[in-house]
Amino acid sequence: MSSSANSGNDGRSNRQPAKRAFAAEFEDASEIFQDGDDERSPKFAVLPTGANANRVFAVGTLTQTKDVAKGGDNEYWQARVVDRTGTFFVYAGQYQPEAMAALRSMEAPEYVAVVGKPRSYETDDGDMRVSLTPESITVVDEATRDRWVVETAEQTLERIEAMDVEIREGDYSEDIGRALEAYNEDAPLGEYEQSAKEALAQVAGVEGEIEGDDESEAEARSE
Repeated sequence: MSSSANSGNDGRSNRQPAKRAFAAEFEDASEIFQDGDDERSPKFAVLPTGANANRVFAVGTLTQTKDVAKGGDNEYWQARVVDRTGTFFVYAGQYQPEAMAALRSMEAPEYVAVVGKPRSYETDDGDMRVSLTPESITVVDEATRDRWVVETAEQTLERIEAMDVEIREGDYSEDIGRALEAYNEDAPLGEYEQSAKEALAQVAGVEGEIEGDDESEAEARSE
């Protein structure tokens, strides 16, 4: 996979670099804010570990694709992309024609890389959920997935360490302060840390427990 997927350098000066996060953390990133008053100002998801993500770079196992459009001629595709910690939900419609075409043609299971915009929405039950609106979705190999796991784990652990230091010192950067305010200091940092370390261990060939969506990934690869 080209490194440009994560660099955000496509010639547009306002393109934000894509942040890496495991699904377990992204699933909790329900706070979205807009940086500016203009309607075209970028929107960011507040990651619980203290970073703001205008774009997210995720790699995992594509376990399902389906057209969830409710009638009419327009298609609206949903995909589930599972990493070692949870599930990314990806939605592509008429405004993402290339990504929609890619999902239409893919057959699970496949390792895929997704670069997309985070979006939060409220379910009929009143729960807040987070999904990705893809700019691109590409089939990748296992080595690419493993490199993503290693780099994402390293960046997650670095964010957690920085947040721990600032919490102890009581002097918060703007980004970390926003995360603490958004999630009332209840974000399960210990769980994110543990899942990052377990993902690293599994990539390194060390046995670890596979729970929940990790089982889905293992089953998907064995089918």
